[in-house]
Amino acid sequence: MLAVIRLIFILRTVIFILSAEKVFHSRDHSDAMNDIRQAELITDTDTAQEGGTTSRSGSPDLRFISALKEFQQVSGLPVTGVFDDATKAAMNKPRCGVPDRDEELESPEQVFESNSTTTHTHTDAAVNASDAANNTEPHVRKQRHLAALLRSRRRRDASAWTGHMAFSKSLLKWRLMGEGYSSQLSIDEQKYIFRLAFRMWSEVSPLQFVEDTHSPLEDIDIRLGFGTGRHLGCSQRFDGAGREFAHAWFLGDIHFDDDEHFTVPNMGSGISLLKVAVHEIGHVLGLPHIYRSESIMQPSYLPQDAGFEIDWMDRKSIQSLYGVCKGRFSTVFDWIRKEQTPYGEVVVRFNTYFMRDGWYWLYENRNNRTRYGDPVAVQVGWHGLPSSGVDAYVHVWNRKTDAVYFFKGVQYWRYDSENDQVFTEDSDGRSYPRLISEGFPGVSGPVDTAYYDRRDAHIYFFKGSQVFRFDVRANRLASSSPQKITEVFPAIVPGNHPVSNLDAAYFSYSHNTVFLLKGSWFWRMVSGRDRRRSVSLPPNSLMPRRDVEQQWFDICDVHQSSLRTARR
Repeated sequence: MLAVIRLIFILRTVIFILSAEKVFHSRDHSDAMNDIRQAELITDTDTAQEGGTTSRSGSPDLRFISALKEFQQVSGLPVTGVFDDATKAAMNKPRCGVPDRDEELESPEQVFESNSTTTHTHTDAAVNASDAANNTEPHVRKQRHLAALLRSRRRRDASAWTGHMAFSKSLLKWRLMGEGYSSQLSIDEQKYIFRLAFRMWSEVSPLQFVEDTHSPLEDIDIRLGFGTGRHLGCSQRFDGAGREFAHAWFLGDIHFDDDEHFTVPNMGSGISLLKVAVHEIGHVLGLPHIYRSESIMQPSYLPQDAGFEIDWMDRKSIQSLYGVCKGRFSTVFDWIRKEQTPYGEVVVRFNTYFMRDGWYWLYENRNNRTRYGDPVAVQVGWHGLPSSGVDAYVHVWNRKTDAVYFFKGVQYWRYDSENDQVFTEDSDGRSYPRLISEGFPGVSGPVDTAYYDRRDAHIYFFKGSQVFRFDVRANRLASSSPQKITEVFPAIVPGNHPVSNLDAAYFSYSHNTVFLLKGSWFWRMVSGRDRRRSVSLPPNSLMPRRDVEQQWFDICDVHQSSLRTARR
């Protein structure tokens, strides 16, 4: 019966006007003894059956079964309507206190509790007690109950899945409050974890986050702190270890219960501060709960897997609020590498890389996403290349030659793939870097971009509005070079092609064709398959332009202050 009481409490919860968002609330026996105004409390087990869990006839109450099915659905369980062991286990998992079933507010006034306009002064470590005492104009901050505010604005359509945009700007400032440090972790560990949590959201959205320890407090968008019991001037009291881990306010305050055993990532015990922080930041940004076991926004707290990630659906949810990542690239290429299998066979594999402004992303074609933890500095991953990045990449790959070149300005470098660094001198005695005009007669730098076409064994150098075709076998320009881009790469739709100053030319082994990129657009060259389907298509002709973000997803910048924050 106690389990039934607990289920009814979960599924009949009215709007929590008097509490902040309770994150990862542990469902235990104390649920039936707290916040009795917020749920229908069963006090008489004999009469409870009349209007509660069963009808007078003894048959199951249809409302109970409906609520049970709803709980099973949002918990990712088989929807049976049967109160089985799996359902009981799900009910007893640590979970967020936000109701699973959304109720609409009848009026905007219901968003605020009666004492929600809380007057309190936040101070940093540098502000002493006398400073606080002399502050005659304490900061007034309306603390909105996050879940209630979201529900009041939520429409019963697809937007209920994705939430609502909380900020109208893309650069957000955050601060770990000086009076809110944890007693369990060092300050450096706390800040490292929060920087990483913010970076994880920045890697999948246009948002950028910067730690700000100097600006006036009212200019800080997201404020974080630890406390116990009555804490940080907050109207919501923490309850000690084991139940409420943290709570978040819609306007940017995130508080963590310092009675909990928070740990650094991948400890294998305790509560992962990183996972709780990522969840909390998601709420502050406007995301509701997402009822999938893989989602960081799911209500139940699950122990952190090693290297947990923000998954595809969570990415789409945050992007539905703030848009997708855009930007131009200086170089895009497939990096070919040879590997030997345990059976002694040599196999060829490749990875796709995007570069800009001295940073690079590895793109996982199979998963259609960037690698978690990118971007990385070019200097770190490509030893010996210019720190500012490169203009072009060329891989001359045929039966006789396997040579990789990077171009920057008027120079180029040959890259030693086996030792993962540039050559200072290759096997032919050539030293690097060299002038482009020395290695490729007839071509003078700088070039906009370039690629090697295995079909005709030519390197295509792009410069301004012209294309220079370089014959690798003859070591000279083709007799017809240079030509206009529009002549070598005609448009299928008249006028729909790049005219000059390309950013990148990229031969893709995944698509077995060439992509030309400029700004936020790309043009795909028709492939052999396209021409077999439609023999009238001219060679090298270009399909109509499309947005880069429609083809390659989540190639996002992070704030410069976070670029060197990586998982330990």
